[in-house]
Amino acid sequence: MMTEPPILAILRDESETVALGSTLSSALVPGAVVFLEGDLGAGKTTLTRGVLRALGHEGAVKSPTYTLCEPYTLRDSQHFCHFDLYRLSDPEELEFLGFRDYLAGEAILFIEWPSRGAGWLPKPDVTVTLTARGEGREITLTAGTTKGVGILESFKGASS
Repeated sequence: MMTEPPILAILRDESETVALGSTLSSALVPGAVVFLEGDLGAGKTTLTRGVLRALGHEGAVKSPTYTLCEPYTLRDSQHFCHFDLYRLSDPEELEFLGFRDYLAGEAILFIEWPSRGAGWLPKPDVTVTLTARGEGREITLTAGTTKGVGILESFKGASS
């Protein structure tokens, strides 16, 4: 467990969630593993859309609730995979999805509902927790690895 204090943000609407994702994108590094935690409708895919738009993706960004994984190839051939494990019935299914192949590469991985993959997922570099607060949401970013500490340091620099 990293001792770096978490970063907290209060966002009023969807556009602020997308903007925070855009800022986060500038701090991400190849191979980063980011867990997205929060209830249904908390804004996990909205945040991911902000990241992807800032990384150059121009098409639709949809929740991979039914496909479990939406892969994207971005500028400079950077790979990004958005996972939604909500419908996973057993963490072992990740093996059948070829999850180890995603980890072996330099793809940035955003994983919604990571608790459904417990025991098969690596330790996250960053955990983003989204909590609905009235009309807006509270977002906490916490480092889980040394790489994650560096990501959050870069994020702080980009957001100031």
